[in-house]
Amino acid sequence: MAEPSLDALVEALRRLPGVGVKSAQRMAFHLLQHDREGAQRLAMSLQSAVSNIRHCERCHTFTEGTICSTCLDASRDTRLLCVVETPADRAALERTGSYRGHYFVLMGRLSPLDGIGARDIGLQQLLARATDGSVEELIVATNFTAEGEATAHVISEALKPRGLRVTRLARGVPIGSELEYVDLGTIAHALVDRR
Repeated sequence: MAEPSLDALVEALRRLPGVGVKSAQRMAFHLLQHDREGAQRLAMSLQSAVSNIRHCERCHTFTEGTICSTCLDASRDTRLLCVVETPADRAALERTGSYRGHYFVLMGRLSPLDGIGARDIGLQQLLARATDGSVEELIVATNFTAEGEATAHVISEALKPRGLRVTRLARGVPIGSELEYVDLGTIAHALVDRR
């Protein structure tokens, strides 16, 4: 391309997950050719978000205040604490409308191969939050990956001696799917976790 500003824009867009060189080029060309107003809005929104959004002091999700609106919501059930890996996971659970408790966002998961240990994901803060006297059930909603499973196991083992009820999200066959197309691991877990 040989235009420094265009090259810098493409490189910046490549930082997004799942965006390669060609996709980044298409986005850059689109914004510059067809939607300069959108490009300005995008730039201003990114700058505002980076400047104003921080982590909630209580649950670690994203917020503009020191405490997020979910933690401040008096109508939520303080006896339930759901542990998730990322703010995106928390948002997904919120969109279901079926959970009315509080959250704790780990900001990652255990991954010894990548050098990510219990301290890096805030395990001590989670233990303090979970044993603050109001929580009766801790719902572990980490992803069903090897790292997510390891994280769930470490959390469960750490809380077991403290007398707290620890549960794990159920696994099973997705609604609307046909068994012949579901992977064998999912079917096996669905059989074990049947009700």
